Amino acid sequence: MKISEPTLDQLRIFLAVEEEGSFGGAARRMGRAISAISYGIAQMEGQLGVSLFAREGSRRPVLTEAGKGLLAEARSITSEVDGLLAKTRSLHSGLESDVSLVLDVMVPGEVTAYVLREFRAKFPTVAIRLNVEALGAVAACLLTSEAQLAVAGPVVGDHPDLDRQAIGQIELIPVAAPDHPLAQADVVAGESRKHLQLVLSDRSPLTEGREFSVLSAQSWRLADLGAKHILLKEGIGWGNMPRHMVADNLESGALVELDLPEKPGNAYTLSAMWRRDARPGPATSWLIDAIRERLSECDD
Repeated sequence: MKISEPTLDQLRIFLAVEEEGSFGGAARRMGRAISAISYGIAQMEGQLGVSLFAREGSRRPVLTEAGKGLLAEARSITSEVDGLLAKTRSLHSGLESDVSLVLDVMVPGEVTAYVLREFRAKFPTVAIRLNVEALGAVAACLLTSEAQLAVAGPVVGDHPDLDRQAIGQIELIPVAAPDHPLAQADVVAGESRKHLQLVLSDRSPLTEGREFSVLSAQSWRLADLGAKHILLKEGIGWGNMPRHMVADNLESGALVELDLPEKPGNAYTLSAMWRRDARPGPATSWLIDAIRERLSECDD
C-alpha cells in the first residue's frame, strides 16, 4: 500500500476531533462545517492507510490503536510548526530570536531564576543562552561576541567598545570560620596580612595581573566562588563573600563576619553591559529592566 503525507490541516483536524471529543466540537473550534471535518479525517485515513477513529457503536469518536499511536507525533509536528510561525512573527516585529546572557558570579541565584522564569513566560519564542563568569571574564564574553548582554561587576571600567548602565549592587563582607584567629575580638591593624586569604581569580586576559581587595601576602587564587565558600566554612583562610550567599551561615554560626580595621568589604556595583555596535533589542532591554528591578527588591 502506498502511503502519502497528510497535510498540516489534516493533522490539526485530527487533533481537534480528539481534543473536543466530537466532529461537531472540532467543527465549531475550527470554524468549519462538520462535513469538512469528516472529509479531512477520511482523507488522512486514506493517505495513511489506517483508521484513526472507531465511530460505530459510540456517539463519540474513539481513537483506534493506530490513532493512539499517531497522536503524539501529530502533536509534535503541529507544535513545531506553531513555534516556527510564532518565531517568524517575532522576527518581523523586531524581536530577537535568541539572547546570549553572561552573568557575574556575584549575581544572586534567586534573582537569576526569577527573571529567567518571567522571561520565558513573556518571550516564549526567544531562546536564552546563559553563562556565568567572574570578574573580567564577564566583559570578555561581550568583546569576543560570545554574549550580547552582560551583568558585570566594577572590575572593568570604561571600555571603548562597551556601553554600561549601573543596575544594582551586592554587599561584600569579610568572613571566616568562628575559630579563625581573625574572628576573635580586637584584631589589630595589619593582622589580616598574616593569614591566608582566599581570593576569586580572574581567568580573563582583560584584567590579567590585577588584584581586587587582596590584603594578605599569603593567598590562594580560586576560579570558583562555590569552592571558596566551602573552604571558608572549613576554616581554611578568610575572604570576602557576597552577604546574600553567606547569610544562612552567619545565622547558624558556621561563618562570622570579620571586624577588620582595614574594612575590606565593599559595595560591588553591578552594571548591564553590551557592545556599542549591537544595541539591545526588545527582549534584551526587558532583561536589563527586570534584573535591575529584582536586585532593587532584594535590597529592600
